[in-house]
Amino acid sequence: MTTRRGGVSAAPFDSLNLRAGVGDDAAAVLHNQSLLAQALGVTPVYLEQVHGSAVVRLTRADGQPGAAARTADASVTTDPQVACAVQVADCLPVLFAAPGAVGAAHAGWRGLSQGVLQVAVAALCEAAGCEPGAVQAWLGPCIGPQHFEVGPDVLGAFALAPQPGDAQRFVPTVPGKWLADLPGLARSRLNAAGVTSIHGGAWCTVSCPSRFFSYRRDRLTGRMAAAVCLDGGVAAGAV
Repeated sequence: MTTRRGGVSAAPFDSLNLRAGVGDDAAAVLHNQSLLAQALGVTPVYLEQVHGSAVVRLTRADGQPGAAARTADASVTTDPQVACAVQVADCLPVLFAAPGAVGAAHAGWRGLSQGVLQVAVAALCEAAGCEPGAVQAWLGPCIGPQHFEVGPDVLGAFALAPQPGDAQRFVPTVPGKWLADLPGLARSRLNAAGVTSIHGGAWCTVSCPSRFFSYRRDRLTGRMAAAVCLDGGVAAGAV
């Protein structure tokens, strides 16, 4: 998981912005992306994220120069030549590892309510030939439950496919508003998918401006990345 530090972008994208098209200098973004690729030792494959639940299976062709970005919010791979990557600045990044396969998911409230994590787990298990109990999941930094105020649209979206404990994930504040626990909602859905080895989820992007980009806090800002790859058949992440 990257932070906002260690790159070449100028404010307000300072300094390790990894996403093009948000107003940052294109050359700076490319340089920052090369830094992450060097840290991983393989090519991170970024997705055209649309806040949905689609999952794609990546091969080394997706990591070739000029390859078109795949439209999805999660990816899995069994190819050690590419890394599954998602870009975030308040949404929850989730990394997965299973025997011989890895995956990454971009889990904002829309994706979570549509089942992106359950779909990603199913795709990873199919790729690895394993059961959900063999999957490990890691929750990265996202907007924390003290700052994620939502309206009835978000509450209603989760009511369409509720999971045990969802009611406790929404704390009422003023009439028509609730504070939502994004990592908690993710854990409930991972448990429903059969995943029991779940780690992380304690970092809030909004409350730590020196370390993390946050769209809700700053609006004009950069994006971080969470990436995972296979290293000799063993899952490895970038720090």
